[in-house]
Amino acid sequence: MTRKTLIFIPTYNEVENAPKMVERLSASGLGAAFLFLDDNSPDGTGPLLEQLAAANSRLHVIHRSGRLGVGSAHLAGIDWAYEHGYDLVVTMDCDFTHSPEDIGRMLTAADAGTHVVVASRYMQPDSLPGWNLMRRLLTNIGHLLTRTFLGMPYDATGAFRVYDLRRVPRTAFRLVRAKGYAFFFESLFILHCNRLTITEVPIRLPARTYGHSKMSFREALRSARQVIALGVASVTNPAQFLVGGREIQVNSTLVDPQGWDRYWELKVDLDAAAYEIIAWAYRTAIIRPRLERYIRKHFPRGSELVHAGCGSGQVDRTLQREMKLTALDICVPALRLYARNNPDSVRLIHGSILDIPLPDESVDGIYNLGVVEHFAPSAVRRILEESRRVLRPGGKAIIFWPHQKGTSVAALKAIHWFRQWVMGKQQPLHAPEISLLPSRIHALDALREAGFEPIDYHFGCSDFWVQAVVVGQKPLSKTQSHRQDFVDSHEFISRRSIALR
Repeated sequence: MTRKTLIFIPTYNEVENAPKMVERLSASGLGAAFLFLDDNSPDGTGPLLEQLAAANSRLHVIHRSGRLGVGSAHLAGIDWAYEHGYDLVVTMDCDFTHSPEDIGRMLTAADAGTHVVVASRYMQPDSLPGWNLMRRLLTNIGHLLTRTFLGMPYDATGAFRVYDLRRVPRTAFRLVRAKGYAFFFESLFILHCNRLTITEVPIRLPARTYGHSKMSFREALRSARQVIALGVASVTNPAQFLVGGREIQVNSTLVDPQGWDRYWELKVDLDAAAYEIIAWAYRTAIIRPRLERYIRKHFPRGSELVHAGCGSGQVDRTLQREMKLTALDICVPALRLYARNNPDSVRLIHGSILDIPLPDESVDGIYNLGVVEHFAPSAVRRILEESRRVLRPGGKAIIFWPHQKGTSVAALKAIHWFRQWVMGKQQPLHAPEISLLPSRIHALDALREAGFEPIDYHFGCSDFWVQAVVVGQKPLSKTQSHRQDFVDSHEFISRRSIALR
């Protein structure tokens, strides 16, 4: 069966090259269709392509309003190929650094059964004839970075590729966030993470024949930062690069005033990436075992629990197999990460913890970690009341509530001050913490005001004095008895807890 092949070429100011490229592709005997995407080139490339298309039925043209990034152009071209039922798509530049005569060898490699074919500049000597020293240096540094931080031995920064759309899932490209040159290594990294086969074909890449390179030094520096950020993200949250996960019923009426979608974006700034590494290490080594200990203490195996404000759910990876977990978050990207991190969880709910979309008395427990401090006191009370509503009688709420005197508060203040006044960065690392816990008595009073009975509290060295663990129980019916060893009308002291004001 003959494969249906598309050759995709993005253009910007390629009026000299485009006619010659169409002529050579048409004479190649590949039997492929051609798609050019022009970003409103001021030199008239777009109208010229339309003239060429009028005389060539295999030539298609997409016009965009302006320069929206070479990565976004490739994403648009690949998506067009999927939409129009092509089997293979070849991507290349229009400046003849990518030779049309190499396409045949690349298609032969694709026919051998590989998912992706990459044209490599590093497989044979003297593969970069005519390149100046600076361009060679930047290219080799890019290759070193992608090998070191992303673990990819391929030529990951080149645009000359073949994708087998019959075998590469379309959703893989929807995970790519880069719109510029970083698209090339980010897209290949995602395919690499999903264990798709990637084959290299050696090529010689001459210096640009016509026109000028469109990659600035600033873009190269930004791409280097993005390589490092990808490497950090692959350690701290590798699930974000994986295809799959369950469908999420999105509530289009929900509005997130705190902008959590931005928090779950890839951190390109190196200081933010460093913060992610520290947060991941603390979350994995300290928070996760602490949460597991409290969940097991207060709930029997198989209990129906809601993680309200679930985030990426890295702390639930063990609990998902012990409890029946429902994940609730207002942020859809967070829920998608949660689904990949916790495939054994029961439900994913796009919703607000201020108005939990669950029936009354429908779950055994509810918990959140580092959530309530981002809300005003009146909203905190609303969260607790909603938690009480969905709990069955005797159900419990566990809150990991950062303390005003916590070590992390002082550390984050120092970090934010340094970023703002030394580095000149105004964007905070997360939403403001406006309701840090002032004392144990405040936590107990908050539980009582929301209709809970306080049954456990701890703030101490087990997490380096960062978060207090506050546990409240929904009262049982009058015919049932409660534990009597914890609380009077004003305060309690747990026999196992260190209670600090």
